[in-house]
Amino acid sequence: MYGLKSIISPEDEKRIGEIFEILREHYKNYNDPWGFSIDKVEKTLRVLLPIYRYYFNVKIHHIENIPDEPLLIVSNHTGQIPLDGMLVTIAFLMETKKPRVLRAMVERFMVQIPFLAEFAAQSGSIVGDRANCQYLLEQKESILIFPEGVKGISKNSNHYYEVQPFTLGFYKIALQSHTNILPICVIGAEDMFPFVYHPRALAAKLGLPALPLSLNLFPLPSPIDIYIGNLIEVSKTINPEAPDKDLKEPVYKIEEEIKKMVAHGLQNKRTLKQRVLEFIK
Repeated sequence: MYGLKSIISPEDEKRIGEIFEILREHYKNYNDPWGFSIDKVEKTLRVLLPIYRYYFNVKIHHIENIPDEPLLIVSNHTGQIPLDGMLVTIAFLMETKKPRVLRAMVERFMVQIPFLAEFAAQSGSIVGDRANCQYLLEQKESILIFPEGVKGISKNSNHYYEVQPFTLGFYKIALQSHTNILPICVIGAEDMFPFVYHPRALAAKLGLPALPLSLNLFPLPSPIDIYIGNLIEVSKTINPEAPDKDLKEPVYKIEEEIKKMVAHGLQNKRTLKQRVLEFIK
């Protein structure tokens, strides 16, 4: 393999030109209340694409399952730092027939960090509440949601790839906006930090959502696989304001579908050892 490069291949350079010609036309009359900038998206992509291509060697599977419509893209949350969202967003920009900027829902604590808050907003991420999501879906945007929340990325090593219980909010958003759900899963991100322990009591005392202690401080070049599931049509019979008990069954079915996808992905997982050997050649 090539190792981490600071250059973009001619093929990717051509693809980037095609993508942003389409996206600039799409967003020419779009006013974003959070400061989204298609120019910032392109600059960010150019910085991160070599990491996506050469360091994590991302592969996307069953891309034909992505329909041409606004979507709620629901994924497992994996890895000790939220790189999974970044990699999924690049995949949907670079690899799909019709490129789209996924608007990732982030935890409220992330937008309280001054520099990170501005960067996240300009590149498309926003706080994941219902009003924000509803606005974006009215603009025909697609949203990336991690219903496990922080629990998904704050697991000790012995619980890696165990999908945590989903919250119900994303399904309420889908019902309210009549938006279909596309389940996906990410395999490989847990292996970026193979040995991790979370002192949860200490994290709580410090007011932090998580405090991972890892043997490595920098993510290892674990190969990442993104699996695209089959479209799930949102119920036409459940009221968006229905009590939580009425939402548990459809949400549980989506959670179980993603668990099956994770199990399949683990059976076919590329190993960290192989990737490291490729990377250092």
